[in-house]
Amino acid sequence: MTADSTTLSPGLDLRALAGEARRADDLLAGLPSPPVRNATQRAAASSALDEIRATRADFVEAHAEEIYDELTDGRTRCLRIDELVRAAALAYPGLVPTEEQMAAEFSRPQAEKEGREIDQGIFLRGILRAPKAGPHLLDAMLRPTARALRLLPEFTETGVVQMEAVRLERRDGVAQLTLCRDDCLNAEDAHQVDDMETAVDLVLLDPAVRVALLRGGVMSHRRYAGRRVFCAGINLKKLSSGDIPLVDFLLRRELGYIHKIVRGIRTDGSWHSKFVDKPWMAAVDSFAIGGGTQLLLVFDHVLAASDSYLSLPAATEGIIPGAANFRLSRITGPRVARQVILGGRRIQADEPDARLIVDEVVPPEEMDAAIDAALARLDGDAVLANRRMVNLAEEPPEEFRRYMAEFALQQALRIYGADVLGKVGGFAVGAR
Repeated sequence: MTADSTTLSPGLDLRALAGEARRADDLLAGLPSPPVRNATQRAAASSALDEIRATRADFVEAHAEEIYDELTDGRTRCLRIDELVRAAALAYPGLVPTEEQMAAEFSRPQAEKEGREIDQGIFLRGILRAPKAGPHLLDAMLRPTARALRLLPEFTETGVVQMEAVRLERRDGVAQLTLCRDDCLNAEDAHQVDDMETAVDLVLLDPAVRVALLRGGVMSHRRYAGRRVFCAGINLKKLSSGDIPLVDFLLRRELGYIHKIVRGIRTDGSWHSKFVDKPWMAAVDSFAIGGGTQLLLVFDHVLAASDSYLSLPAATEGIIPGAANFRLSRITGPRVARQVILGGRRIQADEPDARLIVDEVVPPEEMDAAIDAALARLDGDAVLANRRMVNLAEEPPEEFRRYMAEFALQQALRIYGADVLGKVGGFAVGAR
């Protein structure tokens, strides 16, 4: 497919799509930056964007399978979501933003962007909804990353990989992942997602690893200096500055390393399974906020210090807490899930309701011993097969795919909501 192509299938005019997109872009280019537009200018921009987005949504919904087959050579190539949106921008002018347009967006604070990631969300929703393209894209995201494959020889030989956000160490068949962004309480950003996916891949690729543990490291942050912290959730300072991307953070996180913890990595290995998976344990010190609590929902065993707490403040921040809306009701029941997600309820680890999410609660000084005992229980021959079957029953791939298709668009809309931009603006200066 080239920019000179005029039809994808009979009756579909790609030139009309490209022309409509150019007119919308020209209108936006003639307006001031979004924050300083007057009411008339905002209305003009909104009208133009609504029209082209409606066209894009109809286009990809009607032709998702054809588009995806063209971009992946009939589903013989595995493209990750970032590669897919770039390929679509080249092959179908006007369907998704160009690399140049996205580079310009990422050079601006969140409040000054045009919201072009919404157009990526429209595209990815359509692809993920498609019965053939969607599952293929999920499988592509479960492949090991190139970075992990480069680091694998080093890890298998030394048993240690030190990254900026994660330290990975193998000891006696246990892979210990330590979140080590000590200055920001392990708040999540795109770099952390990259390091976490690399670490998860290495755990799953290394045949010497039998079970994995995720725990927060000791902090240097002034409020928690000398204490372990699990995770403070999304880095709102980075969101305010425009450095929390839809594709490389919000979607890659869910479709990449978190989904790999659930399903394993996709390989072309043995006849009896196309996936390599392993048991996972999480240990919570101090707190698991936002993305930290989201992570706990996919682990096989969760241990928490009695003085820690869990929360999902995304709704009060104006965004969607990843796939927690998909998983939490199943785990806690609908009433607790709504209290936590919609009402921002904080659950102390020693509350009865915490035991719906956490398997064990022990005093802080007993964490190390409890971790060793729990890891030993997970390291059994039948555990792997049983956790695979439990995950298949609790989280069928087709249901996950349908949720993530809608999440791709709804989260894109949320990160450009006026309420979100107003709230995260307070994080532009000062520490989280």
